[in-house]
Amino acid sequence: MKSISVVLAFGLVIALTGCGTTTTSRTASGAAAGAATGAAIGSLSANAGRGAAIGAAAGALGGLIVDQNEKEKERQRASGY
Repeated sequence: MKSISVVLAFGLVIALTGCGTTTTSRTASGAAAGAATGAAIGSLSANAGRGAAIGAAAGALGGLIVDQNEKEKERQRASGY
């Protein structure tokens, strides 16, 4: 049952990382999804808090990367590429 929860939580992170239209909202949604997934994975080894912290950091970084990618796409569209 725990492995199913972890897989579902990981899928949620993939789906939600980078949701939003601003840098702040994309980073925050990534951090929230990462924290949830990290807590789920960390609970398997009795370290839900550590897992949540690591997941939040990774999710925030993922959201920031998605944001920068989206901004680059917008710049290219605006310049005619």
